[in-house]
Amino acid sequence: MMNKYIVIGALALTTVAFGQKKEIKKAEKALSGSKYSEALVFLNQAEPLLGGADAGLVNQFYLAKSEALLAAGESVPDNKLNMAVRSLSTLKDRVLDNDDQERYNRIVGTVKEVFVNKAIEAQNVQDYQKAAQLLADGYKLSPADTSFLYYAAGNLTNGGFFDQALTYYTQLLDLGYTGVQQEYYATSKDTGEAVLFGSKEERDTAVRFGLYDNASDSKTASVESDLLQKVTLIYINKGMDDQAVALMARARAANPGDTNLMRSEADLAYKMGDLAKYNTVMQEVIETDPNNPELYYNLGVSAMTLGNIDDAKIYYSKALELDPKYAYAQINMASIILQGEGAIVEEMNNLGTSRADNLRYDELKEVRRGMYQEALPYLESASVTVPDNVEVLRTLMNLYSQLGMNTEYKAAKAKVEAKTAN
Repeated sequence: MMNKYIVIGALALTTVAFGQKKEIKKAEKALSGSKYSEALVFLNQAEPLLGGADAGLVNQFYLAKSEALLAAGESVPDNKLNMAVRSLSTLKDRVLDNDDQERYNRIVGTVKEVFVNKAIEAQNVQDYQKAAQLLADGYKLSPADTSFLYYAAGNLTNGGFFDQALTYYTQLLDLGYTGVQQEYYATSKDTGEAVLFGSKEERDTAVRFGLYDNASDSKTASVESDLLQKVTLIYINKGMDDQAVALMARARAANPGDTNLMRSEADLAYKMGDLAKYNTVMQEVIETDPNNPELYYNLGVSAMTLGNIDDAKIYYSKALELDPKYAYAQINMASIILQGEGAIVEEMNNLGTSRADNLRYDELKEVRRGMYQEALPYLESASVTVPDNVEVLRTLMNLYSQLGMNTEYKAAKAKVEAKTAN
């Protein structure tokens, strides 16, 4: 009697296993026809029976479920994305044969694309925390993709979530992250254009088939200095000056010729009141490329940000000396000249009607007029170099109006109206 029950039990298990295979096979067929919802129905029927399934069938189930949830990888709802990731996570520590591993890698690639696309959408509406979480989830799924963590930290920094950003950046520093990636190119024989391939193997195969030639390899630029710079700025923001100084020293030692780091070190010295250090580093920056107008422009921007207006004017003047048509140096120079206008107008509005007040009013009016006349040539030149900059034209229009230059005012107004008509 005992043997009879054993046989019956074995038959029951066989029936269950057959049912699993049957439903999963139906799901795979549905997937091959891009019938993702239908595939999910079959997989949901098979899932309660997984307990007695062999390892290969379990792997197949979770791979199929991930694919069905992701569909074509476009417009994937958050709940289905999360379920797909959980299915893939179930497979992470399981032994996969070569075919299953290849399929797993392909699905992970799709998930990563979905994470990136959703993160970009979140960035575009300035939901930096959501973008960071999506990218961090991508990193958890594929720890080899450390760039996910780097961009997650960048989003957190943009959103002002400095503590979490610092955690990610510190993790990247501990990993020795540089962001350097090997790239594989070959020239298309049809178009003559260089094409970037996903891997060396893919590129070499295309060359062997005679579709491409002139294979070449290159590496992307390191982001190490940017990473160190951002961590330093977070330390400054949090008032952790000692840590900022120590990390800046490390950054400069690792990248002694990096002008961005030099400028950051100068900014740090200025904020800490170490003007001697500031001047020393600024001179070091200039010596790296003394005839580069962009360098002086960037130094001017840095000086403006720090409130060092006199130095900003010197740097912008030097940039314009080297490149008289440097539009943004002209615009910023005009901005510096006009930034005192608000205080003058406020004082004029607060004056009374006494003789002394009237004299002061006339005096301030002439100061303001002189300010307009000084800024005017910079903006007129910039309007020629960047004719589509509406804000430059609007400012010019206002200056012409205040200076009684009616012909020029009408011309500037017409340009503004033409560019803002739509």
